[in-house]
Amino acid sequence: MSDNKVHAVFDGIEEEDNHLPNWWLATLFLAMVFAFGYWFLYHSTVWLDTPAREYAKEAEAQKKRLALQNPMSDESLAALANDPRAVEEGKKTFTTICVACHKADGSGSVGPNLTDRYWLHGNKPTDLYGAVMTGFQDKGMPPWGPQLGEKRTREVVAFVLSIRNSEVPGGKAPQGDLKE
Repeated sequence: MSDNKVHAVFDGIEEEDNHLPNWWLATLFLAMVFAFGYWFLYHSTVWLDTPAREYAKEAEAQKKRLALQNPMSDESLAALANDPRAVEEGKKTFTTICVACHKADGSGSVGPNLTDRYWLHGNKPTDLYGAVMTGFQDKGMPPWGPQLGEKRTREVVAFVLSIRNSEVPGGKAPQGDLKE
């Protein structure tokens, strides 16, 4: 029999009061510290993304990717208006082709002011896309779709969406209906 104190005897089996090994206790305490730290970082703070936040971010990114794949939706054109590269490319095309009628800042000369809150043919992104693609022959705007193609037309629309409602001073008088 060992020098440990007998704690209990049952059916001839002696239960001794043995201490747990130090390596086992160290493993237990380290696991407890790790569990508390994990809980604190991932479930109690905003420092790190939780799985729910990561899922929401991924869902938003997926929604944006799908919107950009469909060139004919209001969402895709609005998302493109938030893309600095597309807006810059659209501005280059705008200053090359559209500047004669709409001025470089979009405030309008022969064509309507694109920076105010008044719109002749609708202010939704798909309305603007259709206007650039098909034009308005009766008002002097040619259909730019065949010359520009779909990609450059979308970029021009992105640029126009980025400058709309900016109210450039000295622009052409309002034309059309007030649209917010």
